[in-house]
Amino acid sequence: MKSKDVSRSFYWHMAVNIGYSALIACMSEIFLLTNLSIISRYFREMGRENLFTDGGGQGELIRVLIFVLLGIAVFSVSFLFLQRRTMRYMAEISQAMQNISEGDLNTAVEIIGDDEFSQMAESLNKLAENIRELMDKEREAERSKNELITNIAHDLRTPLTSIIGYLELLSNSRQTVTEPEIQKKYIDIAYTKAKRLEKLIEDLFGFTKMTYGKVSMKVGQVDIIKLLSQLLEEFYPSFADNNLTYELTSDVPAQMICADANLLARLFDNLINNAIKYGAEGKRIQVNVCGGEELATISITNYGRVIPPEELPMIFNKFYRVEHSRSTSTGGTGLGLAIAKNVVDMHGGSIQVTSDLNGTVFTVKLKVHFDVNKENFGEIG
Repeated sequence: MKSKDVSRSFYWHMAVNIGYSALIACMSEIFLLTNLSIISRYFREMGRENLFTDGGGQGELIRVLIFVLLGIAVFSVSFLFLQRRTMRYMAEISQAMQNISEGDLNTAVEIIGDDEFSQMAESLNKLAENIRELMDKEREAERSKNELITNIAHDLRTPLTSIIGYLELLSNSRQTVTEPEIQKKYIDIAYTKAKRLEKLIEDLFGFTKMTYGKVSMKVGQVDIIKLLSQLLEEFYPSFADNNLTYELTSDVPAQMICADANLLARLFDNLINNAIKYGAEGKRIQVNVCGGEELATISITNYGRVIPPEELPMIFNKFYRVEHSRSTSTGGTGLGLAIAKNVVDMHGGSIQVTSDLNGTVFTVKLKVHFDVNKENFGEIG
């Protein structure tokens, strides 16, 4: 309800109560005046002279004054009686405000009527709710930061410890490694660990930038089929190392969409990398593109281990991993799929996952026509 309407309702309520009080006072006065003769006759029969029997000017003035004061008293009592609910409501709102100021954010005032006080109660309830939501977000942000620090420490310590250990073996003067084959082996291991460390840092930096900062998008025309073909070729050594083959199929020769090419590359890089990690047992990765005038649908299928149904809703949560041991074979921060979902959300698309004996399928749907000015892509939380 608009503020003007609320004020009008409040004033109308007040006017009605004043009218009722005045009516009661008038009826009381009329009742007394009507019965004044009976009262006067009673006192004459009793032989008593008083204000009711005195017909002089002074007695008349006093009688008028008494009637006026009595009318005011009746009006006041009637008005206070009619306003008792409003006064109790004001006291309840005042107590709620005090409770909120003392930190009791679970305080709520019942919304009664549609006047200024009900609007005040509604605003007070909304204020308490907003404060609760803000505090919950702050607690969640603090928890996420602590979780981020814990996971960073865990994930970075393991490869860093290995790098330091192998370099110490190579540089230790007391235990000098002279065999070239062993030296090369240690250097290769240290290099592999360093590359993994680089990937972990890249994932962490990318996720924190998307989550706690702002990512400016450079939207242009992107051929999604060409992009996927290039990415699959870049992953060829990883496919070979894991004895995997891949196949890219499409129902259209080219599919142009409006998107940020770098962010899309990051999206599908993470999905393909995830398919390689967890689909090595299936020996094959299938990438399919289905073109359309409004949506482009891309599915990436691996035939490795089936993801339990109860874990599918959590697959895109940050730091969540189906393989809970955080082993080096499938190692990572658990941020790859969270980053993928953020990128999809920034483009106004959707991402889903299904997993059964027919394979684990990640399906991405992206808008062909993307208006960066109308999409919400600033802060991704």
